[in-house]
Amino acid sequence: MDLGIPELTEEQIAAVSQAAEDAARKHIFSKISPKKVESLDITVEAEGTKPVSFTVEVDLKLKPEAGDVDSEALVKEAVKTAFDTVEKNLRNLKCPSTK
Repeated sequence: MDLGIPELTEEQIAAVSQAAEDAARKHIFSKISPKKVESLDITVEAEGTKPVSFTVEVDLKLKPEAGDVDSEALVKEAVKTAFDTVEKNLRNLKCPSTK
């Protein structure tokens, strides 16, 4: 999908990637206590500059006391949240600066 986004700088790509990672982490911890998470690795990678392609990977391992939490569904939701954040940030970047 072409959003009409200009070629991104490394700083812009890093900012979008960090926002996506933060959104995924926030989503997971809004659904389950950090105390019930054994490990959480979130990777957001960007390839290219125009077009830029993002990939998001979330690796979540819960402690036994997390009970019947569906970690697979939680990971899918977190990935979707991250991609929604990427899209939102990219759409904001296409607006010309008013500085």
